[in-house]
Amino acid sequence: MLEIEELTSILVAGQDLTSEEAQESASLLALPEVELEMKQNFLIALAEKGETAVEVAAFAATFRSLALDPQVEGWAEQAIDVCGTGGDGSSTFNISTAVSFIVAAAGVPVFKHGNRSITSKCGSADLIEALGIRLEAPHELLRASLDALNFCFFFAPAFHPAFKEIMPVRKALAEGGRRSVFNLLGPLINPGRPAYQLMGVYSERWVVPIADALDVMGLSAGLVAHCTPAPGMALDELSCAGMNRVAGFGRFKQLRGELPAQQAGLEACDLDSLSGGDVQANVKTLLALFNGSSDAIPQGLLNSLLLNAGVALWVAGKSVDLESGVALAREIVESGQAGQWLRRAQSFYSKQA
Repeated sequence: MLEIEELTSILVAGQDLTSEEAQESASLLALPEVELEMKQNFLIALAEKGETAVEVAAFAATFRSLALDPQVEGWAEQAIDVCGTGGDGSSTFNISTAVSFIVAAAGVPVFKHGNRSITSKCGSADLIEALGIRLEAPHELLRASLDALNFCFFFAPAFHPAFKEIMPVRKALAEGGRRSVFNLLGPLINPGRPAYQLMGVYSERWVVPIADALDVMGLSAGLVAHCTPAPGMALDELSCAGMNRVAGFGRFKQLRGELPAQQAGLEACDLDSLSGGDVQANVKTLLALFNGSSDAIPQGLLNSLLLNAGVALWVAGKSVDLESGVALAREIVESGQAGQWLRRAQSFYSKQA
């Protein structure tokens, strides 16, 4: 096994790591005896060379193998995760979390993997906790939640003990204004290993490489997406506020290029309509959406939610195409099924307190 200094030297020379070398590197980064400075030098060299799909997939495979196993294999072949990398600096509403609820209400198992906010006012875990859904739930309760609700939330810190050794180097890099491969890994290391994924990335540069990485990892189908509302601006999800660029993997591998909202029959909107607030504000928005007051939220936000939910339902095979996926998502929201689902979820978790 190579030492981390040797692996760093390969990167400094401008050479890509093999899958085996990348897995060795990831394992070394998770060891407490490897010095912080060595970890930092390696990650900087990897970022400056530019991570490849093979390297990202190998890192993801390693940290997924180190994660705790929630034993949800019975749902995994039908399950989807909808999430983004974060880090786009946009402070939008928790679109992927609301979409996850809509998709679960439509009958598709959802393995939502997430954390508290790092760069925004309200992360997925913050919103989910405020709604009464338990974060650090025992694994048997998560399986019961899948049975009852087609939904479970994998709170990242509870499933990735190896990240205890990663956080100091991530913090050091962030203080220096540097990103690393770990800014991409969160959505790739879902401990439940769902067959389907709709994943947003903070930079257009990552759309194709991450799709290729997910393809290497063997997922059945999905899309990686990035939206550019205006030059110099970015969203780590699909939206009606700009041009969406996507790359598919698995069954969707041939789908690459632009995905305008108009293709789904949805009107364009301005970025302001997607703005989020703190936890209380986002809970209020979600309840308005799910409890029959969708006219109280911006049309652009509603349409962006429907676009993402429609794509997720299409990816998971619940709908035959994008248009029917959006139509189903709209029905779930407007008929009150999403609101009924949320009330069932709150009742389910209140009984487990």
